[in-house]
Amino acid sequence: MTIISWPVVAGIAAGIVAAAAVLSYLLLLLLLPLLRRYALALPNARSSHKIPTPQGAGIGVIAATIIVTLATAMRAGFLDDPALWIVLAATAGIAIVGAADDIVQLGVVPRLVLQGVAVAAVLMALPGDVRVVPLLPFWFERALLGIGALWFVNLTNFMDGIDWITAAETIPITAFLLAISAFGGPSDLEISVALALCGAMLGFAPLNKPVAKMFLGDVGSLAIGLLLAFLLIGLAGRGHVAAALLLPLYYLADATVTLCRRIIRREQFWIAHRTHFYQRATQNDFTVMQVVARIFAVNVILGLLALASVVWTGIAVQIAALAAGAAVVTWLLYVFATGRKAS
Repeated sequence: MTIISWPVVAGIAAGIVAAAAVLSYLLLLLLLPLLRRYALALPNARSSHKIPTPQGAGIGVIAATIIVTLATAMRAGFLDDPALWIVLAATAGIAIVGAADDIVQLGVVPRLVLQGVAVAAVLMALPGDVRVVPLLPFWFERALLGIGALWFVNLTNFMDGIDWITAAETIPITAFLLAISAFGGPSDLEISVALALCGAMLGFAPLNKPVAKMFLGDVGSLAIGLLLAFLLIGLAGRGHVAAALLLPLYYLADATVTLCRRIIRREQFWIAHRTHFYQRATQNDFTVMQVVARIFAVNVILGLLALASVVWTGIAVQIAALAAGAAVVTWLLYVFATGRKAS
């Protein structure tokens, strides 16, 4: 995007976010009757909802994200960028995988293989000079990034277990990525994706407000995880590793600690369950709104710490920001696990 002045840039950004929000909301209203008829998520012992609820809203969210990103690319003049088409094709592909899993329950191995293809495509779209750990051989670093991105895609899916939680995660991450972009020089593609995804999730939020009228489904959560992984790797590759860790730190901590705990207990960790910290909070008499409000507040704090780590680049600031972020997230996990609302 051509920078003229900050008020102009802010106005353009707000327009893109608003366009994605309106388009997402309208698409979801059109989809709602079909999803009610063909894609009801029925309550079971592992679910958090108590009434049959349409799932598959991710179709509208991802469609709006892709359409607005393409429109922005056309306007900004990077429609011929191969990376644009690779990232959007991978996003559409993993959304299709999620839709198939919503309908027919794909096996663990086919699901991971197909997700891995999408992740590999997104890594191919990264500029060759994007290096997170330059000391490592290029191929080895990319392999580690692939494993990390695959985990992030799946943890985003795992964490999408109560109303508004993915909105409370995605909107702050994309909003702070845009604020950080003033200091880090992201590509036009990254800025466009962040704006479009932020807006699309804002359009989805009113329909997912507790008690939700519709759920994202795997079709949405997997694709959102892929796009966020792409954006965060790009951020880390520009030297802002601390910020890239801080922005999604609550999701990373909740999902990773829960996975490790289940592995240690020799549980079937690939099977759906209700032992994430945010799920334990609802079992400890937190309401859904109390849970997501705390997650959103912590994500704002993490975003501010990430922004500080970019503005002040000294190693002491990086370490302090990471330590403060870890402390805040640990506090929230403790509160959720113990049910200490007054903390």
